[in-house]
Amino acid sequence: MKDYQMLQQQYIVNTYVNRQLTLVKGEGVFLLNEQGEKYLDLMTNYGVNILGYHHPVITKKLVHQLNSLTTLHGSFANDVRSNASEALIKRCGESYTQVYWSNSGAEAIEAALKFAVLATKKKKFIVCDHGYHGKTLGALSATAGVKYKQPFEPLLWDFVSIPFNDAEALEQAIDVDTAGFIVEPIQGEGGIFVPEKNYLYTINEICHKKGILLIIDEIQTGCGRTGTFLASQKGNMAGDVLCLGKGLAGGIPVGVTLVNQVVAAAIPKHIHTSTLGGNPLASAGVVAILDVVSTDLLKHVVNIGQYFLEQLAVLKSPYIGEVRGQGLMIGLVVHDKRNQIMKQLQDKKILVIPAGEDVIRFLPPFIIEKEQVDMTMSVLSNIFKQLP
Repeated sequence: MKDYQMLQQQYIVNTYVNRQLTLVKGEGVFLLNEQGEKYLDLMTNYGVNILGYHHPVITKKLVHQLNSLTTLHGSFANDVRSNASEALIKRCGESYTQVYWSNSGAEAIEAALKFAVLATKKKKFIVCDHGYHGKTLGALSATAGVKYKQPFEPLLWDFVSIPFNDAEALEQAIDVDTAGFIVEPIQGEGGIFVPEKNYLYTINEICHKKGILLIIDEIQTGCGRTGTFLASQKGNMAGDVLCLGKGLAGGIPVGVTLVNQVVAAAIPKHIHTSTLGGNPLASAGVVAILDVVSTDLLKHVVNIGQYFLEQLAVLKSPYIGEVRGQGLMIGLVVHDKRNQIMKQLQDKKILVIPAGEDVIRFLPPFIIEKEQVDMTMSVLSNIFKQLP
């Protein structure tokens, strides 16, 4: 049998942590190694496989499209791309009128920033402490912290950072040169920070009153992750630009930048295009996701997410801080031994991912059931009990 660990380390640029695990197959809420051993997937590839693996509707739609047409340049019309665009606009609300298709969340952010400059003729943006928007140069300029940014500075344009969940700070930061404010409804990579109840509505009002664009990054929170299709829909928040990605195409790479009518009118032909953006294969995945992520499934996300949060909240250990999250976007603050606990969970065949400096992040598939939550709690409880 080939040593895939060795091959990957030898031939792939070394930009990822090596978790010393080879996975070759997915089934439902599980990922399988070469020996067929099952690992409970509570990270869904950083929020991509929102319906787990081999979901019958998603698989059928993608296989059908593979046998029909996988890619087609955007200068040609296509049935699946057109249907996906119409369905997505209807699902996201009347604030948005058109979509720009790309291939990743970072690309969606890059397009959002360029479109904002075109619409406002300004190049100053307000962002949030702990915010994460990607690692390409424009997205990296909007991302908080030095660990990703320092080697590449100076970065693009003028980005001013303010505290998350502080509407007053936003109002004070806006000036005549401000193009827009880019914000996650819940901060993911930064540590699963959930804002106060009225924050999203208030910043929406401030941006509209001050005449700047509101750019909402729902790359991780969108597609039902928090219990509504968009997390911003909970807060009566209607942006000028909306970015989606991750799980939107059923596991196929995708990025989407939705814009309102004013922004759309400012974007000329040829200014920003993508050869593979909106390809029919990804579009088929989008159509399937929009069909499957139903009202009933979103209710399940709310209910099982609340159960998960409640079970985490009763865990007792001096190493445990607070529990944060909404729906199936959950963070457990762990003092000092976060990475050790993640490794022990993996040894017990449960996969999770980090967030911030001290948070274990849980992004389970929407089809998770109480049985899997209970199993996770049992393993976690034993791990904490055995810590010195």
